[in-house]
Amino acid sequence: MPTPVTLTIEDVQGDANILLKIIKIAGQLDESNVDEEAKKVYELIEQNPSKLNLILDLEELEYMNSKSIGYLTDWYGKVYENGGKVIIAKAKPNILDILEVVGLTQLIKNFPTVEEAKAGLSQ
Repeated sequence: MPTPVTLTIEDVQGDANILLKIIKIAGQLDESNVDEEAKKVYELIEQNPSKLNLILDLEELEYMNSKSIGYLTDWYGKVYENGGKVIIAKAKPNILDILEVVGLTQLIKNFPTVEEAKAGLSQ
């Protein structure tokens, strides 16, 4: 039985030149559910191939396994190569520690709030 996780995608209206989606992940991303949840993000990337910007709101993410870190790295690569950005917002200390250990915080900026993450898109 899969571990409970919720992944929601929110459209953000704003600057006409910026395509921004906020992906909220709540619960635990692990072997039982990560493949299914990752498909939603890949579909989003495929539907918006150019200059897609993603803010990953990880405020309610309790746990992520190594496979989910691999997906995160792949999403970053696909978005970045098409002129977009991926930014992390509101990650809990334990999640941030994991991302720092694997070096993802060197690639993906992290902000304490979604508003600051939005501002970080223009940096």
